[in-house]
Amino acid sequence: MHDTGTVRPSAPAPQSAPTPSEDPPGSSGSHARRFGLPVATALVMGNIIGGGIFLLPASVAPYGTVSLVAFAVLTVGAVALALVFGRLAQRHPSTGGPYVYAREAFGDFAGFLAAWAYWITTWVSNAALAVAAVGYLDVLIPVNGHRWTACLAALVLQWLPALANFAGTRYVGAVQLVSTVLKFAPLLLVAVGGLFFFDPGNLGPFNATGTGTVGAVSACAAILLFSYLGVESAAVSAGEVDNPRRNVGRATVIGTAGAAFVYLLGTLSVFGTVPHGRLVDSTAPFSDAVNAMFGGTWGGVAVALAALVSMTGCLNGWTLLSAQTPYAAARDGLFPTPFARKRRGVPTVGVAVTVVLASLLTVYNYTSHSARVFDILVLITTFTATVPYLLATAAQIFHLVSGHGERVDRARLVRDGVITAVAAAFSLWLIAGAGYAAVYQGVLFLLAGVIVYAVMAARRQRTTA
Repeated sequence: MHDTGTVRPSAPAPQSAPTPSEDPPGSSGSHARRFGLPVATALVMGNIIGGGIFLLPASVAPYGTVSLVAFAVLTVGAVALALVFGRLAQRHPSTGGPYVYAREAFGDFAGFLAAWAYWITTWVSNAALAVAAVGYLDVLIPVNGHRWTACLAALVLQWLPALANFAGTRYVGAVQLVSTVLKFAPLLLVAVGGLFFFDPGNLGPFNATGTGTVGAVSACAAILLFSYLGVESAAVSAGEVDNPRRNVGRATVIGTAGAAFVYLLGTLSVFGTVPHGRLVDSTAPFSDAVNAMFGGTWGGVAVALAALVSMTGCLNGWTLLSAQTPYAAARDGLFPTPFARKRRGVPTVGVAVTVVLASLLTVYNYTSHSARVFDILVLITTFTATVPYLLATAAQIFHLVSGHGERVDRARLVRDGVITAVAAAFSLWLIAGAGYAAVYQGVLFLLAGVIVYAVMAARRQRTTA
């Protein structure tokens, strides 16, 4: 099961010898600033609740209230993944998440695929978030009337956070602090206040797709997975978590459950306050919900402004995150060397490449004459995100079947086996629900990485010969 490009031992590397992408324990690097369970939980919940939630009620409205069932099913699968990440973090409590787990179990090529797919997920997500932000910008300044105007607005919304990243981590943190505070205000206003204005007549049909319930739930869940991206945050940052063998799993489960509660309550409130026929075509569903609750447009404008700032801040954080993954892989020799360069604490090459690729994808999808650009981008991330998730669950299966590195506890083995099987089946199910178009584009992105790996493997072999 190991790649043939490099020679690697069949057993995982000893934990006392950190990979080049990590700081040694006790150094003055990131390991000296560990955070406990509350902060780790906040990290997971904050990264999961990004900007996509502000458009998702309209994206799933065409499916009907069956989308609420999809939310529940998705939460079960996400929690199963969270438990798998927690168990893997107990074996490998180091920064990197799925990248580390896949590389330790199966070798460099699997690790590269995990890093490559996760990197794709981050910058495609940035393109999707920018498109979602344009919908709320349209409430303040009409930009959706012409395709090129909307496209230009999406590009501006991507490049402003990139410029903040180029300025250094100090400015990234300042933008992130303000946007995080503003993010929860409209969400809580609609999620809690909407229950007092809830009208069952606005819900629309249970299954509006005309297909079977199982098919509708699968297709809807594939879109909703976008809102759960970030479930791996504590595992990716395990090297910075205090007592990661204990806290990563707990933080991931608690954070995922908390985010699921906010999502489900917010979506239900929007469904109950905005008529179904109007919600299907909405580009700013939370603004429409506040307008329906209080009348007029002032509330909707205020929510649109807060949502726009929130999504810009989310783009700010994910732009940095999208550069960190290739930075770690580059330090391990699996990505081109320029990605390992930092300036003012930011991997500037990674930021530049990320924003350029996200911009090109945005232009492509706006010029492809698709009516639902956001949905297409979200479904692409569904496919690419499941690649590192599947590799992580495969690593867990590898450890369970081989019994490698731990004493056999039959009861725990059965429990872990069931949870891992649920996580693996869940990931495969999401790929099936993403649809042919999203899988087609996602596979093209993924296979392009094989060429990059071939070049990197050849260069490494030449330097070590």
